[in-house]
Amino acid sequence: MGKYMVLYYAPASAIEATMSMTPEQMQEGMQQWMAWAAKCGDALVDKGSTLGGGRKITSAGSSSSDKDTMGYSVLEAENMEAAQALLDGHPHLAWAAGCELEVYETMQMPM
Repeated sequence: MGKYMVLYYAPASAIEATMSMTPEQMQEGMQQWMAWAAKCGDALVDKGSTLGGGRKITSAGSSSSDKDTMGYSVLEAENMEAAQALLDGHPHLAWAAGCELEVYETMQMPM
């Protein structure tokens, strides 16, 4: 089994729209996420967290990140295709126009 890092992206407009959501709308959104998590079962090894205030760091210094990265999760799956199957119908993709996911296999580095 491999581990797969899922990154969640959303445009600033989608993030700003959450500020005006009613508690009922927030609860409905959370129910969709919990249904997805239940579908994944033990394959969702880390529900992750919301991210904010990212910085791009290079040898020349740092600046605000140019990506609207919202959060992450970690999945466990046999291969990339199985990881992608776990993301079918993910509620993040239906949240707002421009929302995207990226999934990467984590690679073991020899020490």
